[in-house]
Amino acid sequence: MTTDAWIPLLLSLKVALWATALDVVLGVAAGLALARWRSGMRDVVDSLLTLPLVMPPTVLGYYLLVLLGRRGILGAWLGKLGIELVFTWQGAVVAAMIVAFPLVLKSARAAFEAVDPQFEQAARTLGIGETAIFFRVTLPLAARGILAGGLLAFARALGEFGATLMVAGNLPGRTQTLSVAVYAAVQAGDDTTANLLVLVTSAVCIVVLLVAGRLVPQHSLLTSR
Repeated sequence: MTTDAWIPLLLSLKVALWATALDVVLGVAAGLALARWRSGMRDVVDSLLTLPLVMPPTVLGYYLLVLLGRRGILGAWLGKLGIELVFTWQGAVVAAMIVAFPLVLKSARAAFEAVDPQFEQAARTLGIGETAIFFRVTLPLAARGILAGGLLAFARALGEFGATLMVAGNLPGRTQTLSVAVYAAVQAGDDTTANLLVLVTSAVCIVVLLVAGRLVPQHSLLTSR
């Protein structure tokens, strides 16, 4: 593989890993809350959190620019702290994280709802605290679904394009991820590099989907009860 292909591949892997790690933490917390919450507002909140899955990536990227830009609500505050996200690889992480978040959320919620409450109740009768029940009973039983959602989020983050281009831009060696590098190669007429990058991206995504499908073959990862 040429150097021109290695650089965006490594950057994409770094961005996808960071985005997935953040998504797993936030998605597990949100999924557990939605699975346990009994309110008429639950479906509304779930729909709002799932919105990045159906929203056009460029529109989502625009919202992120408005929010994280130097004059944005959050961006201005971060700027005072010396933190700049726009046109940085960290900005690419934020874009990929938000786009892939619903995949972890949906999988985590479905996994937690599938946990038999009798196991948790049995642990309570033994005097185990709620925190210990979560880590020793609930989380292990839901782990397969969460892991599958994490893998799907990783694949989605790895291939993210629209929001990433809007927020992080196309700076070779700094913010140019695999999908952005494919776009740049096609625009430059470099078919060899474009074909190589497409093959690498496709291979990784296929492997991830196969593994995710083996983890949770019995129900859809994109819906929850």
